[in-house]
Amino acid sequence: MTAPREVPARVELPGGPLAYTLRRSPHARRLRVTVDPRRGVVVTVPVGRGAGPATGAVEPFLREREPWLRRHLARQAAQRAAVAALRLGEPRDGAVLPFRGEPHRLRVAAAPPGRRRSAVTREGDAAGDELVLWLAPGDRRPPERILEAWLRGRARAAVEREIDRHAAALGVRPARLTLRDPRSRWGSASRSGRLSFSWRLVLAPPEVLETVVVHELSHLRVFGHGTAFWELVASRRPDHRAWRRWLREHGPELHAVLAVEPA
Repeated sequence: MTAPREVPARVELPGGPLAYTLRRSPHARRLRVTVDPRRGVVVTVPVGRGAGPATGAVEPFLREREPWLRRHLARQAAQRAAVAALRLGEPRDGAVLPFRGEPHRLRVAAAPPGRRRSAVTREGDAAGDELVLWLAPGDRRPPERILEAWLRGRARAAVEREIDRHAAALGVRPARLTLRDPRSRWGSASRSGRLSFSWRLVLAPPEVLETVVVHELSHLRVFGHGTAFWELVASRRPDHRAWRRWLREHGPELHAVLAVEPA
């Protein structure tokens, strides 16, 4: 009988018990551990021809890396708390949400008399920046969709600006641009020249959005993630690693904004 590819496991460490998922992979060359935002600690062990007794080495492997694991688990717990605080399925007056990497207070107000369609404006003063959601009584759209539509518009404008800045220098010409709300990818590029981006990038610092745009534009010249590809990305955004790391760490927070919990 073949052993299951993944099984839950537990180990006693100096800092207390640690639950993890043991993953057996015929493609792994060595013992490896990751801290997944959803699944927690995942330990991958090699199996198959030539693989040593890696399973027995898991406990000392985790013991040696316990401080690193605990730090990451604590950071993800704090991140989940931040995500819960940002969840705006029902936009409410006084809520705070990010826009272009900066916190903005949300103010919900009645639209001026005679206006049939709701709108969003960005305003600021000494007290800080805010987004004002002007609700028109005749507009049947839910408030969260009104706010999302405004953010999508700002995201498209920002992405188009970055394409204009970098496409010619990279020697590419996109054929089509779409904005979506994927859960696992921030951008994608096809061999036919079509680009797609998450509208949620407009919530992040501008450097993050620019980095993702440069990444996907570079794929129109070089598919795959080899040395030539990363050199091309670095030619336009030398600090791309720092902003990709920012996105990995803060991505769940961006996905929480205007998220609607399933019924």
